[in-house]
Amino acid sequence: MSPDGTGHQPPVAGADETPPTPASAGDTIGGDGSEIRLDALTASDIDAANLQGELACSFSAGDAMPLLVAKGIVASDEPAQGLVKVSGYVEPVYAPGGFNGITDDPAFTGQGKTILIAVTDAAIGGGESPPRPATLTYQRADGASRVFEGRWQCGP
Repeated sequence: MSPDGTGHQPPVAGADETPPTPASAGDTIGGDGSEIRLDALTASDIDAANLQGELACSFSAGDAMPLLVAKGIVASDEPAQGLVKVSGYVEPVYAPGGFNGITDDPAFTGQGKTILIAVTDAAIGGGESPPRPATLTYQRADGASRVFEGRWQCGP
């Protein structure tokens, strides 16, 4: 006999629940529940940072100013230097390998964060440094993450 006297067994926890679906681009998942917000960098943000390097890469969503900018020296062991603006605050990030280390699927680290760029398709258009479709995954130290879709572009 069941605990409720009906002959039916109580459901097993989780047995009838729909499995969670992965977060789509734009949703913050995990962590303390607070949203991950990246703001577009302004020209003055970039100029004030005085990033060192001969060549640069940037990640942009749509036609807006970039969400991440990084510069590095070609054929250098010095880390590339980058910037992101998290909830209105400009913060530095770094990636190993100079400029060569940031052209294809780089990983940037900074205080309490890891940022992964993943190129997802071939370059759009031609020229010396055409943009490539990519995702930026921002991972916060508390386990939260958010994926942004956009373009990764490197060059002079």
